[in-house]
Amino acid sequence: MEGITFSLIYRIKARVMMGPVMITQRLADSRGHADHGWLDSHHTFSFADYYDPAHMGFRNLRVINEDRVEPGRGFGTHPHRDMEILSYVLEGGLEHRDSMGTGSVIRPGDVQVMSAGTGVTHSEFNASRTEPVHFLQIWLLPERRGLRPGYQQRSFGPAEKDGRLRLVASRDGRDDSVTIHTDASVYAGVFAAGQRAEHPLASGRHAWVHVARGTVRVNGRDLEAGDALALSDEPAVTVEGTGGGEVLVFDLG
Repeated sequence: MEGITFSLIYRIKARVMMGPVMITQRLADSRGHADHGWLDSHHTFSFADYYDPAHMGFRNLRVINEDRVEPGRGFGTHPHRDMEILSYVLEGGLEHRDSMGTGSVIRPGDVQVMSAGTGVTHSEFNASRTEPVHFLQIWLLPERRGLRPGYQQRSFGPAEKDGRLRLVASRDGRDDSVTIHTDASVYAGVFAAGQRAEHPLASGRHAWVHVARGTVRVNGRDLEAGDALALSDEPAVTVEGTGGGEVLVFDLG
């Protein structure tokens, strides 16, 4: 899961921070893909053996990996540093253990953040011996290097995301969201047909919208599971349900 050297992350940071102009669509089928047998992974941005100089990240959003892990399998103990790492489980359970003494199982509705900071080791395994786990792993570049490592986990029930964009991660931990040490606010929402929500974007802000599953319409564009939209110089993100879909919206500096 490490896949990227520490020096490479900061060599590309200036390029990542520039971002595109207006609206750019990223289709699910154009993502990087790795099938390891026990792990099936799709990479929105360059990761591990998948390298695409046109998709190195967006602003301080560096990684969105959609992973499916077979029962009883997972990622053995490995290190991270200087990265804000979010896990968002869609199906099943993801068992987490780390060098800070944290142990938990992350399930649908949970949002977990691990601030790697000066360095942490952890492992992630499918918590089930019979069912697969399907989750998103998200990396954001921190506001500065050398932060103290930390861990948080919150649960957001279905009603909190029903037809609205619920804040799940933020720089200041407001509204009972998990705290991330970077200029970003992350929202999650589940939209049935006919439901609609709008998230205004302040001047100079940018947004990345990732469809976790189902179908939605974002700023007039029909998107399916795995698709994404980058927005710059837009007044708002507008999400409309077209048949049932779940989205993550990243409000980025």
